[in-house]
Amino acid sequence: MDDESAVTDAGVAHRLSTRRGMLASVGGSAIARLMVMPVSALLGIVVTRLILDHYGEATYAQYMLLVGIAALLPFADLGLSAAILNAAAAADDPRTDLHLRGVLVSCMRLLACCALVLISVGVAIYALGYWDVLLGDGLSLESGALAATLCLTVLGLNLLVSFGQRILIALGLNTLVVLLSGLQTPVVLLVLWLSISAGADGGYIAVASYTGTFFVSIIALIVAARRIKPAIGIAFRQSITPGVRGERVFNVAWPMMVQMIALPLAMSSDRLVLSHLGSLEDLTEYSLAMQMFSPALGVITTAGVALWPVFARARASGTATPYSPHAMAAVFGGLAIVGSALIFALSGWLAELASGGRITLGWQVLVAGSVFIVIQAVKQPYGMYLTDAKGLVFQAICALALLPLNLGLTIALTPALGAPGPLVGSIIAVIACQLVPNFLLVRHRSRRAPSIAGPLESGDGDQ
Repeated sequence: MDDESAVTDAGVAHRLSTRRGMLASVGGSAIARLMVMPVSALLGIVVTRLILDHYGEATYAQYMLLVGIAALLPFADLGLSAAILNAAAAADDPRTDLHLRGVLVSCMRLLACCALVLISVGVAIYALGYWDVLLGDGLSLESGALAATLCLTVLGLNLLVSFGQRILIALGLNTLVVLLSGLQTPVVLLVLWLSISAGADGGYIAVASYTGTFFVSIIALIVAARRIKPAIGIAFRQSITPGVRGERVFNVAWPMMVQMIALPLAMSSDRLVLSHLGSLEDLTEYSLAMQMFSPALGVITTAGVALWPVFARARASGTATPYSPHAMAAVFGGLAIVGSALIFALSGWLAELASGGRITLGWQVLVAGSVFIVIQAVKQPYGMYLTDAKGLVFQAICALALLPLNLGLTIALTPALGAPGPLVGSIIAVIACQLVPNFLLVRHRSRRAPSIAGPLESGDGDQ
């Protein structure tokens, strides 16, 4: 092993196998997300203002509609990112690990198929003239159909390179991934400024949003390729060689894909139920409350992802983690309580700022939102611990059970409780179908796992 490889490996071991490195990775990810969010939000406001001032409301409506296409396809990579992350985190030396190389070969081939299907669907819809039918009146400009096709094309191309971010996460570099994601909005703003300066059609601005994501993915892939050189290059060459077989990946990918579909669907149904069974005031109150709590949920989720490679590496090496999932659940829960209390205390001022005093938040919806955030925070470490094939299957089954329970509780509680109803339903469903089952399985596994971790003190290595 050369000096560069030794330094890199020492850095990975420090970030994933020591207490200081583990806390730094989790804390750094959370801080990075807190740094990126306000900057992205501010630049997003600037983008909105420029589009409205220079192109009008119709262009803005089309922009938001097309940007939202990506949110409808969270499963586009078929959950293959989970297989890559597990394999990279478990590798003793990612540069030479044959299992990781085989996983990359399989995933590259499958992602190429996914990209081809996605691009072909976009082109077919454009050729048949169905974009207007699918997207409705929001696609009001002449450029709309072609812009939608280009957006789907770039989204497909992004599937080919986005796995670089998973490798960086597996190496304990989730903080870097979060910081890189902050480049997406500046790219959109730059393209928008150039379009305005050149007097170009504003109907294609949404393509810049997808291009920004693609640009970030390329940077992440280049960094990842350098970190584990020559693994990615060899895997690419083998992926286009018919005689080379890859490794099994769908045993991890399919349960991950199930969760990527079921969980967002369960949570996004709340507003729909409120729209049908609640009042307009209930819907606006719930929406404003979730607008306040969603950033906290994003920080929690980002910090939680940093635990995935820590647990995966310990599982592969047969050692215990520097901190147990129970300890991390307590840490996450404690920080969530502090964050929720801060949001609660500032809720009046935030509501006034956001709605001009037109929407008032009751204490019931604030309490429900706070409890929901704390439950989600406590759940994160247990979910990240159960990321092997059997653990992901278990979580997929729990997610499928959560979907009807959450919907049923929301329908039952909304008429009586109003805006807090969906949150109370989600709290009960998450505790019953995720937190408690995951806790019990983790406790069962922990009793059979090693009780003493490997290195517990910080080691040398790059950060």
